[in-house]
Amino acid sequence: MKEMLWLIKNTLYVTFKKKKNIILFLCLPLLGIFISLMAGQDHNGTSVKVGIVNHDSGQIAADTKGFLLGLDNMKVMSINQSEMKSKLAAGELDCVITIDEGFTESVYEGKPDHIKISSIKGAEITGFVKSYLYHYINHIAAIGNAAKGDSKAFQKMYQHDQADTFKVNIHKVEDKHQNEMNYLMIGFLLMAMLYSAGSLSEILIKEKENRTYFRLLTTPITAKQYVLSNIVVCMLVVTFQIFFTTMMMKHVFHVEPGIPLWQMAVILMLFGLSAIGLSLITVVFANNSKTVGAMQNLIFTPTILLSGCYWPVEVMPTFAQKIANFLPQRWVLETLEQLQEGQQLQHLYLNLLILLAFAIAFFLIVVYKFNHNNNVRNFG
Repeated sequence: MKEMLWLIKNTLYVTFKKKKNIILFLCLPLLGIFISLMAGQDHNGTSVKVGIVNHDSGQIAADTKGFLLGLDNMKVMSINQSEMKSKLAAGELDCVITIDEGFTESVYEGKPDHIKISSIKGAEITGFVKSYLYHYINHIAAIGNAAKGDSKAFQKMYQHDQADTFKVNIHKVEDKHQNEMNYLMIGFLLMAMLYSAGSLSEILIKEKENRTYFRLLTTPITAKQYVLSNIVVCMLVVTFQIFFTTMMMKHVFHVEPGIPLWQMAVILMLFGLSAIGLSLITVVFANNSKTVGAMQNLIFTPTILLSGCYWPVEVMPTFAQKIANFLPQRWVLETLEQLQEGQQLQHLYLNLLILLAFAIAFFLIVVYKFNHNNNVRNFG
């Protein structure tokens, strides 16, 4: 235990005596908050530009579109499916509502489905649109539940509901929650965690190159202790990153996560294990530090982009969306998004198990490589 503590202390000292590492570990995730807040300022006080792709010919779909067209704080236009990705990417639209075939029938049955919202602006936009759209749809779905499958009863109640008129007084109030957590903030944090774990794991092979590793093995320190101490240091740094960034987000930048911070921390910690496992894979399969750096760039950056850290996966080609399902970052974002929409953490146990499975799989690959070398001394 004494040797392990010495190794951890020494690795932390060697790492943080370099100022560039402090910038990497702390400033990179904060940069994501800055960029997100600056991007969000462009939309304050303006109408939300909404596109509608309607594949359903039913009455409810047409009425839903009419409801959105009647809102003063939204600029709504009909677009084709082929235009969606280009208009979102170009900033011509803030979000796109896609109504698929079967939407009207699902509302008749009292179980709204076949409708989704795509946006590269994150929860700041989607949450705003959902507050109007889902309230309207759920109101009609309640009529469907009351009709219990009787189409004539539904039409009678629905027509009576649509014929009712009521007066609405509108008052402008100050928005206290303009700054909401979005893709960029979490995306930069996930990227920082990956590259931080990669930088710390790279110490293993650098110390092997400069012979420090072999000199340490002449002491009572074992090779397994040496590798395990590096994993502990990685986890300490990643954990500090998570709590530092979330505290800064909440209490300094006043960004509203929309979920309890401890739930967010649990999910990010599970990803932290995956980040460490993935970074160790690049070390055990590389022969030198240059190869490690190349492998990390080849793995980390594409997976961050494909997983939807900087934009929703809906704007990507279908094959890219399928690839995203095999990336731990995608499951982090999806879990956080579902929590923001009101899901309970205990109901998302499958998501948590998948994140844990990614970490276990990565570490099993590392262990296999160690065993394949017959000796952990030859981890590179």
